[in-house]
Amino acid sequence: MNLKFTFRPRLVASLKTYTRADLHADLVAGLTVGIVALPLAMAFGIASGVSPAAGLYTAVIAGFLISALGGTKVCIGGPTGAFIAILYGIYQQYGAANAAVCTMMAGVILIALGWAKLGTMIKFIPFPVTMGFTSGIAVVIFSTQVKDFLGLQLAVDETVPADFIKKLVFLAQHLGTAHGATLALAAGAFVIVRWWPARLARVVPGSVVALFAGTALVMVGSGETAWGVATIGTQFNGIPQGLPALTLPTVEWLELPNLFRPALTIALLAAIESLLCAVVADGMVEDRHDSNQELIAQGIANIVCPCFGGIAATGAIARTATNVKTGARTPVAGVIHAAVLLLIILVAAPLAKHIPLAVLSAVLVNVAFNMGEWHHFARLRKWPQSDAAVFLTAFVLTVVIDLTVAVECGLLLAAFMFVKRMADQTKVDATFELSEEEAKSQSQSGREVPKGVMIYRLFGAFFFGAADKLETALMGANQLPEVLILRLREVVAIDATGINALEDMHEKLRKRGKHLILCGPHTQPLFALDNAGFLDAVGRENVCADMETALARAKELLRK
Repeated sequence: MNLKFTFRPRLVASLKTYTRADLHADLVAGLTVGIVALPLAMAFGIASGVSPAAGLYTAVIAGFLISALGGTKVCIGGPTGAFIAILYGIYQQYGAANAAVCTMMAGVILIALGWAKLGTMIKFIPFPVTMGFTSGIAVVIFSTQVKDFLGLQLAVDETVPADFIKKLVFLAQHLGTAHGATLALAAGAFVIVRWWPARLARVVPGSVVALFAGTALVMVGSGETAWGVATIGTQFNGIPQGLPALTLPTVEWLELPNLFRPALTIALLAAIESLLCAVVADGMVEDRHDSNQELIAQGIANIVCPCFGGIAATGAIARTATNVKTGARTPVAGVIHAAVLLLIILVAAPLAKHIPLAVLSAVLVNVAFNMGEWHHFARLRKWPQSDAAVFLTAFVLTVVIDLTVAVECGLLLAAFMFVKRMADQTKVDATFELSEEEAKSQSQSGREVPKGVMIYRLFGAFFFGAADKLETALMGANQLPEVLILRLREVVAIDATGINALEDMHEKLRKRGKHLILCGPHTQPLFALDNAGFLDAVGRENVCADMETALARAKELLRK
């Protein structure tokens, strides 16, 4: 593999031909996306187990770095719903410092993937795995918002459990404490966000309308305690006015081995989400992204964000789509979006204390509805059973256990199913006659194979999942022939296990004074067998290009 990598941010190329018209278009788009990102960033921060300020810091820092250093023209980076399930679990289990280290480790993994030019490898993650854990994340997001959406009243020492089953039991036990004003506010905000007219959304998105309307109600009432509704001020003491100072997290070296698995999951999620976002953006603006450059930018963003109190970040599809629809042309729009959020933090942070958590919860519930691939559940009965099993496994494990286990088990099950499917396509058939096509091309007068000669035809990939089929087929013949011809014309690939099976077969025949002939091996099997030294072991004169030559060689061996 060629590991030479050229660092070429798309922003640099865009600025070479940048015009005043581009600046105007990017300015409008950046301003719009910055406003849209405001409620989402705070909501993602809260749902991930940290403060709303952490979500805002991530949107500013990651939004700037991903746009400035990435390999796409119009993608917007920041916190996303995909990370909520895993980040919440990491914060609960390992604490904030270790969660920051875990995110930075994921950043290093992303840089390594991009530097090794493995950006295109993400496409090999099966669709059922991706859709399964995406739907699972949507359910997890919804479950984390029940408390704030309903305004459940908990005791001072009570917290909602992280475990999904325990969480459901806990929430069910506290449904009687739901707060009417909070529920009404959340329901109203959800209706606005979900059914805000599309023609108006081009000017002002529904989430922004819900945010300002809910905040206005609180401010018109009794301030932070209006109607007894929880706000950012009552829950988190507001949002600091400005970015925090750079602080390196404390590394607990004994915890690093435990953090590797969740760090790898964060890296894979970031890679999948960002490259999926890039593909969507390419289709909208007729462009072609640099996947490896994008991974490098994602990695840098995830290393820097925790140093400023941020969380994991990646490409955000919904914000990217908004960016495109409002006219973005270059990465400058993403930089402006980050600047807008920074300006809001510097100027309007004191007002954020009045934002009701119920409104942010309604925004996230809508995110969960949009994120879930619900239509695929109706299609499962039409899918191959193996794919349906992979989808449901990834979904259930994401919801019931955690995302790390879901990704691991989903990939393993998908790989196992793929191997089984390939093995099922591999066939070994014995024949005592030539086909009409082969018979017409032979010089022999009849179609009968000489006595003592057996032809076996192999189809498909002769690999570890199917190598035993040859021995099973020969065992069914009760005795070994004097000359065994293996027709390999339909074998598309062979691996070490397949080569070993042929070596074992050749050794059994040789010990009994019998012979093996290979007929018509294609390029990959031929080179693989040659590199393994098998062609020399079986005798190159016993490797024939077609069946006519193979039968002629078999007759020579029978006469000896």
